[in-house]
Amino acid sequence: MKNSPIGFDEALKLIQTPDAEMMNLISRADKVRCDYFGNKVVACSIINAKSGNCGEDCKFCPQSVHSDSEIEKYSLLDSNEILTSARAAEADCAHTFGIVTSGRAINRAADQENIASTVAAISTETGIGPCASLGTVDEAFLIKLKESGLISYHHNLEAAESFYPQICTSRTFKDNVETIKTAKRIGLGVCSGGLFGMGESLRQRIELFETLRELEVDSVPVNFLNPVEGTPLKAGNPPQMSPFDCLRIIAVARLMMPTTTIRVCGGREHNLRDMQSWIFAAGANAMMVGCYLTTNGREVADDMQMIKDAGMELE
Repeated sequence: MKNSPIGFDEALKLIQTPDAEMMNLISRADKVRCDYFGNKVVACSIINAKSGNCGEDCKFCPQSVHSDSEIEKYSLLDSNEILTSARAAEADCAHTFGIVTSGRAINRAADQENIASTVAAISTETGIGPCASLGTVDEAFLIKLKESGLISYHHNLEAAESFYPQICTSRTFKDNVETIKTAKRIGLGVCSGGLFGMGESLRQRIELFETLRELEVDSVPVNFLNPVEGTPLKAGNPPQMSPFDCLRIIAVARLMMPTTTIRVCGGREHNLRDMQSWIFAAGANAMMVGCYLTTNGREVADDMQMIKDAGMELE
């Protein structure tokens, strides 16, 4: 069958492609992307709507109380501030806008109502699609968000199940999977991916993609570690990924999931450097623009120029 998804064994072989043979892998992934998505790129943007003081112990995250990182900490922003940010993201040509909060979940009724009303305002007062990343929320809250206009829920698995206990012990891998299944069950789009470069093996990178494929998520955000001072991972001095390391991950994700949106997000500036525009040739059809949660991205105008120079155009 044309562009049939590759299996685990072939993916494991391809993610070991030598640098000298990368053009063959990139060309193969590029053809699959072109067949399903043409030259269209979807841009998304997020807001850090509640920052820091998170009780989870994720070793990569500066928002954790277990981190010594110096970041701005604040409670949930009010609706008007989030709505203003959504309008700015729309002006920057983003297709979707994600409300992201720190912590395991949003449990206070007042906070849930604030977020639901904000989603409704974004849905009715802007042309951008509202999304959210609020932790391991329950089904009732997700239904409320969907009824308010939420189109997609984001919840990363972060790493393969076999590696996950090495980066987080305060919640289980199963907790994350159940959140994804709940969002899918009520009919929301699901965006779920991971963070690469934390010390995981090549096999574990494929293991993560295999799980995401089995869950049939709609979008896979691919993040690359940009270690923040004060986090346990930064203290461990992990080796920086090379641009080709990143491109191998993107290409294999595309070949394993030909019809799924592959979205390149955090860490691309730090790891891909002058090869950022290669993400499209390697199979990506979406990207995050603007700032990330606790680190700055590039100027949006630079990303728009990169898209144009690569022969791509915004959805």
